[in-house]
Amino acid sequence: MLAFFSIVPMGTEASVGDEVAKAVGVVADSGLDYQVTAMGTLVEGEWDEVMGVIRKCFDALHEHADRVSCTIKIDDYRGRSGQIAGKVASVEASLGREVNK
Repeated sequence: MLAFFSIVPMGTEASVGDEVAKAVGVVADSGLDYQVTAMGTLVEGEWDEVMGVIRKCFDALHEHADRVSCTIKIDDYRGRSGQIAGKVASVEASLGREVNK
């Protein structure tokens, strides 16, 4: 399954980069395939693994803020893996060129 999530501590300073970096560290330490974007993080794995990582990110940000907002978008295509790179490769094949990653 693929999950794209954006998690932000609320009620802190306008810049939340340091707090978000803590969440990205949790994802990186998970061993799951992931990709960080300017607007959120894409992570791939089994349901319980992915949701567990998102929960750990949520908990990590709650250590620094009383309020945390999280948006999650899920694409669960049973029996598929390697979709982070695979979906991009499919678009590149259709375009006949590489795209920004």
